[in-house]
This record gives sequence, structure tokens and C-alpha cells, in this order.
Amino acid sequence: MTGTVFVGAGYWDQAPDGIRTNGLFRLAPDGGWRSVTAGLPDAVEVRSLAERGGRLYAGTQDGPYRSDDGGESWASLDMPGLERVVWSILPLGEDVLYVGTTGNTILRSDDDGATWRTLNVPPPPGAVRMGFPMRVIRFAADAANPDEIYAGFEVGGVMRSLDGGETWTDCSTGLLDLAGEDRFKSRIGSDTEDEGMLDIHALAVSPTHPGTVILANRMGLFRSSDKGQSWTPMDIGRYSPLTYARDVQVFPHDPETLLGAFSVSANSEAGSLYRSGDFGESWTRFDHDVAINS
Repeated sequence: MTGTVFVGAGYWDQAPDGIRTNGLFRLAPDGGWRSVTAGLPDAVEVRSLAERGGRLYAGTQDGPYRSDDGGESWASLDMPGLERVVWSILPLGEDVLYVGTTGNTILRSDDDGATWRTLNVPPPPGAVRMGFPMRVIRFAADAANPDEIYAGFEVGGVMRSLDGGETWTDCSTGLLDLAGEDRFKSRIGSDTEDEGMLDIHALAVSPTHPGTVILANRMGLFRSSDKGQSWTPMDIGRYSPLTYARDVQVFPHDPETLLGAFSVSANSEAGSLYRSGDFGESWTRFDHDVAINS
């Protein structure tokens, strides 16, 4: 699947009448987008995608699905429980699979999705009550130690497991400390100005920096060099006029390179992509001013 791009989309309640926003699409190296939804739920909403050894995983509004043929067909992994919407997927090793859903629900499979068990994840103590439910928005794992897993909760902060998900520790104390500074206070839909710092959007861990976690949230980018015990601002505002961090990724071909996506807010037509070749010390815009128009 070298050179192939997959894009998943969910329902957008502000789309013009008659405009479809959900689905799963593939762009092959020879060009041309096409829908690849055979076997997926009707009107599928795909909020997460992952790949392992040529197998693809999609998180939908009705649980996780897997494709063994490059997306041509999909089969349900039959996840148990009442929470069906999958927001995040993390495949590790040959057969381990983690899935994050609404609230603080995280499930683990040790046989590539054939069977599942729900992990005992306590509610994040600093979770903010908003107009939408908290969700497990992103996983990250240390490549040198696959039992070291981080889970980012949208409006709930960060939690960490050092034993493959058996026990979990809150890593949000440092974020709440930063929320006491005026520049990191933000309240949109709750009764606390801690809201912005706990509004996690992405986490990333590089194999060349074990124990270091990069976090993207409403207030920018933050780094922890001690497995989430403390956090320091990366001050993305020195390089980008847009600091609402939507995503951060480690470039798969160079673990010293980070990629970041920044906007003005959740409802904005302004967006930008930045790249750092020195693990976040400096950043350069590389999207060539492409407009996102949504």
C-alpha cells in the first residue's frame, strides 16, 4: 500500500444541505479518490484509522473494523459493550489492539480483535463537563517499551499505563498547574478556565526520545520529559500565528521530525501545517498556504 492515502470522515452538523461529509475514501498512487466502504456500517463515520503489517483498522460509530485487502472489504471486530463510537485505535506488536471510545472506556484485544476485555480505567480526576461527552481521542506508545501507553482524553487530560493497560495513572497535574497562568486559561463551554489545557487533541511519542511525550491541545503544544509527570510549553506561537493545536505526529521516516496542524479554533476556516526537524525546537510552515475552506 505504499503511496496510498486513506481518509475517514464523520458527520458534520454544519454542512450545507445535501452535502455528504462522512465516509471512508482511498487515493491510490495512480490518482483518483474512491469510496472503500464494503462491509462497513451504512452511512459510516470513520474517526480513526490505523495500519499494521498491511492490515487496516477503522474506528466507526459501530465499533472497530479490519481490512486484510487494502480497504476493498471490511469485517467487524465485534467489540462488546454499550459504547460503540470508536475515537482511537492503537495496534501494538503482532496481535495487541487498543480501542478508545466515549467516556473513559478503553478496551484491549490480545488476538487482533477476536476477543476483547474492558480495562479498568478510572475517570480522569480533572475531567471537564462540557456540552459533549468526554472521549479517548488519541493513544501513543513508547516503541522501546510497548507496555508504556498514554491516552489523551478530550476535555479530560492525559492518563498513563506502564503495564499494558492493567493500571492507569493521571498525568494532568502539570497541565492544571499551567492552567493557573493567564495565558493558558480558556473557558468556552464549562464552568472552569482549566478547560483549554485539558482539551486534548493528540499525543505523540518518538522512538528516539523514550519517556518524552508531546501533547497538542487547545492552548498549543506541550512537552513532558518525565512520562507525563510534568509539562512545559513548547511555545509554538514563536513560529506560528495560529496556536490552536489540532494534531501532532512523529514523522515515520525520521523520528526527530514532528508534524503539527494548527488553527484558530474549532470553528475556523484558517489552518496551517508546520514541520520541525529538531524535535520541536523550531518550526517551519510547509502547507504553501492551502486554504481548508471548512
